[in-house]
Formats: sequence, C-alpha cells, structure tokens
Amino acid sequence: MAGAVEFEAVSKAYAGKRAVDSLTFAIPEGSLYGFIGPNGSGKTTTLRLMLRILHPDQGAIRVLGRREGQALDDRTGYLPEERGLYRRMRVRDVLCFHANLKGVRDPHSRVQTWLQRLDLADRADARISSLSKGLAQKVQFAAAVVHDPKLLVLDEPFSGLDPVSMEGLRDIILQLKQAGTTVVFSTHDMVMAERLCDAVLMLHRGRKVLDGSVERLKRERGSESIRVRFADDQIELSDPDVVRVRNYGREQVLELRFEAEPQAVLHRLMQRGKLLSFEVVRPSLHELFVDIAGAPAAGTREDSVDV
Repeated sequence: MAGAVEFEAVSKAYAGKRAVDSLTFAIPEGSLYGFIGPNGSGKTTTLRLMLRILHPDQGAIRVLGRREGQALDDRTGYLPEERGLYRRMRVRDVLCFHANLKGVRDPHSRVQTWLQRLDLADRADARISSLSKGLAQKVQFAAAVVHDPKLLVLDEPFSGLDPVSMEGLRDIILQLKQAGTTVVFSTHDMVMAERLCDAVLMLHRGRKVLDGSVERLKRERGSESIRVRFADDQIELSDPDVVRVRNYGREQVLELRFEAEPQAVLHRLMQRGKLLSFEVVRPSLHELFVDIAGAPAAGTREDSVDV
C-alpha cells in the first residue's frame, strides 16, 4: 500500500530545543492513523510539518507523493487544535468561504450536505459568535472537509464535544476512511484511539516510542494480565505471580510475570473472597501510554518542547 505521508529522519527545533527528533514513520493511503503522546511530546509540531505549515531542519517529508508543496494545499484538510472561525460571519457563509479557498467554485450543495450530516442545518444562518463550543467545533470540522480532501488532519477533533456529538463525529470519520480518505488525528482519548485507529504512533519528548497496529503493540509491549472484580474491594491481591496491580476502584487489573498461569493465580485469589468477574486481557492502549509517559525516555532530551 502506498504511503500517504512519509517522514524520514525528520528533526525540528525551536531556539535550540528539539520538538521533533529524528522521526521516521509512514502512513498508508486510506488508513486511519492516530497520534498519541503527553503534552509537549511533539504531536502538534509533527502535524504542522506534515501540512508544510512548518519545514524540517533535517530530514525529508513526502505528502501525497510529493516532497515539495504549499502549506495546506487543496488536497488536504486541517482541523487545528486552536479553533479559528470568523465570529461575526454566519455558519453557511463561513463554510462557503473555506470551500472557495480550497478551489471549490460552486460550494453551496457541498455546504448544504455537510450542514445536514452534522445536524447544523437549523443553524446555517446563525452567527458563529452565537454557537456553543460543541457546535462551533462541528462547523470547524465541516470547514476542514467541505472540499473533499484526500488527506484529513485533525488535531484533538473530539475536544469540547458531548458524548452524542462525539459518537456522530466518530461515525463520519469512519465513513470518510471507508470512502478512501486518509485520516490522521491526535488525541488524548486512548479509548477512542484504540477503537478507531488502524495504527497509532506515540511520541515522547520528540521521539517515536510506539508505532504500529494497536493489537500488535499490546501483544509486543505488554505482559498478560487478568481483570478481576471482587465483592469486597479490600481483598489483598498480592501473589508471587503478580508483578503489579492497577487499581481502578471497583475492579483491578493484575499484571502477571512472564509465563505465569492466569488460572492458577485466579484459583489462589478465589480462596480470599467472592469473585464477581474475571477476564484474561492484554494491557490497554491507555495503560501502555501511562507506562511510557510516566517513565524517563532513554536517550531523549530533557528540554524538548511542543508548539
């Protein structure tokens, strides 16, 4: 599968501080690819390099088959983390304006389609300043996709949305992917990333620390665990085969040592109290994220920044 985006040993610094350090990865065309990482890890800088808003100090970047090009060309759509809409304009006019900027000569039918898909048709003549944060977020998303981009880059697309709107936007993103759009998004929502993405890339202090399908990463990076829930949440969960207990209040995840037998551990724990449920699991993406983000990254710079 061809690469929609390819980074080769890309670095970017601000005032001598590395925001992105020797970054190499490839995003296949038509995939849904997630960027994760703690604040200051380099995600936004990487997205801006991808869109040619910024240019690398070192390395090469190829986007949609080209190594050179203008920032935010007509084949790309971008939803920035810092939302920016003309507050005095009406919703329909804002979307027509953005479509014209992307070379759409007669945007009215496309605009109407997106107003309906995002449940904004009844607010088409409302001024941006009158919208709630969630509705303004929908308008900003529509502005990013109204010209039917081949590459869609979304920086924290679910921020500010209520659960119903979040589910609706998720469905639209999946529909765009099924139609052949390459979708790249950054998020702090590990559950959404795990459910949606074909693959994820995790940055930590400007460097790549994870890259691949979620299932492969969970299989390679985490040991087998058991998720348990007891009637008494004060039960002692220590065991020779348990190397760590993740306590989530009403349930616990017990990380087992290599080659431990989950059934044997459960048998011993059942002698201590009434077991309500158990499941043999791999670590979640959230747990991998916390483990990596909470530990020093070997060989990385302490003064890395994100912008």
